[in-house]
Amino acid sequence: MCDTFYVTPASELEKLEDWKKPLAFQAAHHHENLNVPDSVEVEWRLRDRMKTVSVALVMCLHIGVDPPDVVKSNPCSKLECWIDPFSMTPRRALETIAAELQRQYERWQSKARYKSSLDPTQEDIKKLCMTLRRNAREERILFHYNGHGVPRPTANGEIWVFNKNFTQYIPLSLYDLQKWMSSPSIYVFDCSHAGVVLNLFVKFAEQIDKELEEARRNIVQSTFPTSTSTHTTSQIAPLLPTSSPIHDILLGACSENELLPMNPELPADLFTSCLTTPIRIALRWYVLQKNISRLNPHIDQEMIDKIPGTVTDRKSMLGELNWIFTAVTDTIAWNSLPKDTFQRLFRQDLLVASLFRNFLLAERIMRSYGCHVCSRPALPPMFEHRLWLVNFDRFFFLLMR
Repeated sequence: MCDTFYVTPASELEKLEDWKKPLAFQAAHHHENLNVPDSVEVEWRLRDRMKTVSVALVMCLHIGVDPPDVVKSNPCSKLECWIDPFSMTPRRALETIAAELQRQYERWQSKARYKSSLDPTQEDIKKLCMTLRRNAREERILFHYNGHGVPRPTANGEIWVFNKNFTQYIPLSLYDLQKWMSSPSIYVFDCSHAGVVLNLFVKFAEQIDKELEEARRNIVQSTFPTSTSTHTTSQIAPLLPTSSPIHDILLGACSENELLPMNPELPADLFTSCLTTPIRIALRWYVLQKNISRLNPHIDQEMIDKIPGTVTDRKSMLGELNWIFTAVTDTIAWNSLPKDTFQRLFRQDLLVASLFRNFLLAERIMRSYGCHVCSRPALPPMFEHRLWLVNFDRFFFLLMR
């Protein structure tokens, strides 16, 4: 059986009321030719990656002897790398603290080559830096300086080390340090008046840059007197550093004329704790701010110090907290920094990225104790970003489960 369909003639359709209504989308602006620009592809993957292959840990603590220009409060902060240096002999404490600092850095870069220099002399620093640079070649070196047992940096751009007999403090010029370290490098200065170091570091970097340019010109003129500069780049590259100290990265614990916090409830190396153990210090700081009572008054310092797991194991509690922290700090940086700066600091080098994520936390925590962290390149303030509240609330939500 076939169905019969009736087709309405066009003459009858025109008599229907609907056909008398105007057609839609007939206005002139609906018929204009659109000039659609060609799509622009943005390359978000960073092609030029770098690796921090060597780490120098310089510990100027001189345990048991306070520097002459610092009057410490009583009681005073004393923990270094979460270790009480007065619970053992000074030498044993120094070695234990250095070993713990290395272990903390290894969480972020396990394959780097670590070398410690304990209460060193100038010659010790020179030998350490030049050895690491020779092995690192064109890769990055990290120089971590703990100056809690020596005077503050000088206005002439000097940090302090010791003589062989520990009877004198010996100044070490930043100019010499930059020459020994060469580039690319990243520096961490955990000491009072760290801002002085950063300001004068730039001055010396510009001076070294000019000296390198002049040395290159002299090599060209003496080695290739009749050739043009375009023929000599590959020839002179092995003779002099190819990277300028102008582009080195610096992190400082406080600005010039500021002293490190001495709160006995905090570690003495608060800045280093922020950089190397961010979850532990963040939770401790949050509890000290009395903010925890509104979430769970039963969470205390002892519970925080016993959080199980490792930062690299996402399935553990500590690993989950670190994953949240990484996501939050990356988002804060992405929304606050220019694209090129974000790519360089948060995507180019794994260790540098970890340090800068933790540096954002240091900015928030150190500021609450009157210290303003500093860096090169300088970063805009991010300590009041709204995502910080999400970060800490999520932390303690996990702890309450």
